[in-house]
Amino acid sequence: MIRRLTDRLRQGQTVPILVVLAALVALWYGFAVYLNAPWQLDVYAKANKADWMVSDLVADTLNQDRPVLPAAHQVFEEIWKTTVEKPVTSKRSLVYHAWVTLSATLLGFVIGTGLGVVLAVLILHNRAVDRSLMPWVVASQTIPILAIAPMIIVVLNAIGLSGLLPKALISAYLSFFPVVVGMVKGLRSPEVQHLDLMHTYNASAWQTFWKLRWPSAVPYLFTSMKVAVAISLVGAIVGELPTGAVAGLGARLLAGSYYGQTVQIWSALFAAAALAAVLVMLVGLADRLVSRAMGARPTGAGR
Repeated sequence: MIRRLTDRLRQGQTVPILVVLAALVALWYGFAVYLNAPWQLDVYAKANKADWMVSDLVADTLNQDRPVLPAAHQVFEEIWKTTVEKPVTSKRSLVYHAWVTLSATLLGFVIGTGLGVVLAVLILHNRAVDRSLMPWVVASQTIPILAIAPMIIVVLNAIGLSGLLPKALISAYLSFFPVVVGMVKGLRSPEVQHLDLMHTYNASAWQTFWKLRWPSAVPYLFTSMKVAVAISLVGAIVGELPTGAVAGLGARLLAGSYYGQTVQIWSALFAAAALAAVLVMLVGLADRLVSRAMGARPTGAGR
């Protein structure tokens, strides 16, 4: 770990990232002071406090209970309180709510990925399916998820399905599209001479699929899965919004908006971003492991 950090410092990769990060934090605090100042000045006026200084205004705007834009330290204090200081089984724990959302995300991701792979195989082997189904697959993504999510929830509740499954289906609705597109491109990626070679060996369509098309499509599959798992998380959060859910990151966002708890909203957003980053990293790790098992050389090998 230390050696890797040292190498990055030598290559000049870490310092620019830290500079950009510092600039973003400075902008964050600047906007926090600017956006929270009107309310704080009104408080001073009502309290007939005329001897305030700029330092007092800055300190007070960065420590309001319900700020328009919370400061970075307020958000991270809230994350610390709701992750470390609360039991994970508590309904005030951010870990508890993240797990609820993660459950729907993973189920939707598995359903969406499986559906995407099956549709891609059908599109590859059936010209009629390709011409009839692919336009509908593309058209399905033009409908805003915020519009269709309440409809899905209402219809599924009418037939007795509630809880985890409706949210997972919304996640699957979003996540299957990149998998379909990536897998179709991957399955069609083998070169003509390779297909001709398989034909020369008298390979069946099934053998051509497993020996040539599928290995060629694996890199495309994992690339699309990185997009799918992140968008699946978005679908799970959106699925919690129209249901009035009491658990999940979407529920935290709703509760924060109802009661003006902007610090809670921002902490839930950061938790969702961190969860998405971890999921994408896990898919990337699986990609490297599978590629290594398939005999792919590590990047930079042979130099």
